[in-house]
Amino acid sequence: MNIGLFGGTFDPIHKGHVALARTARDQFNLGRVEFVPSNIPPHKPQQPMASYFHRYAMVALATMSEKTFLPSLLEAPDITSATSGSRPQDRKKSPNYSIDTVLRFKKTLKKADRLFFLIGIDAFKDIAKWYEPEGIFRECEFIVGSRPGYSLADVANALPEKLRPKAAATKPFAKQPADGDLALTGATLHLLGDVNEKASATAIRQAIKTKRSFTKFLDPVVAEYIRKNGLYKGL
Repeated sequence: MNIGLFGGTFDPIHKGHVALARTARDQFNLGRVEFVPSNIPPHKPQQPMASYFHRYAMVALATMSEKTFLPSLLEAPDITSATSGSRPQDRKKSPNYSIDTVLRFKKTLKKADRLFFLIGIDAFKDIAKWYEPEGIFRECEFIVGSRPGYSLADVANALPEKLRPKAAATKPFAKQPADGDLALTGATLHLLGDVNEKASATAIRQAIKTKRSFTKFLDPVVAEYIRKNGLYKGL
């Protein structure tokens, strides 16, 4: 089975995330896509976020109408209750590194399963700064949701240094849109150039904070959840 692993803060999950997952599922015949909210994302350590449990709940709501989309607790915090009636405490304070998540997830798969790592182009452009990025490319193929303004050269140059082609080799790709397949030594990427939802979690949070309309890029059940729980108003 082809399986997609889609990690992120999902703060909140929006139509752009779901559009990428749908396109990837349809083009690569993914039997399922696992949405993995990060508990402590290493690349956003100082950014205020909704709690893990709110973000997980929103992912569950946004994906409940899609049988092949599954919310995952793979990066859930460790929760214990010291005494009866006490509030659960988050005992996991270390960041969630994608390489650890991928390796842990692969232990649940069959040998014949094929794993794809889903990611948007804005996150992918910083992948060389991730923890052990070369290892992630060794363990799975990438599906990158692109958008206008990015070229094949931009994608190739964003790779970790050990996997990055020489500048002379990428120069001819500078005017080619980031679409199609890119097979390099140590990395296989599938670029989806037709995922053009202009949703932005940052813009959504800012709209809520400034009391502007924020529902356009959200599933209605997610928008209602945000309203009922008063999320993002104080960020």
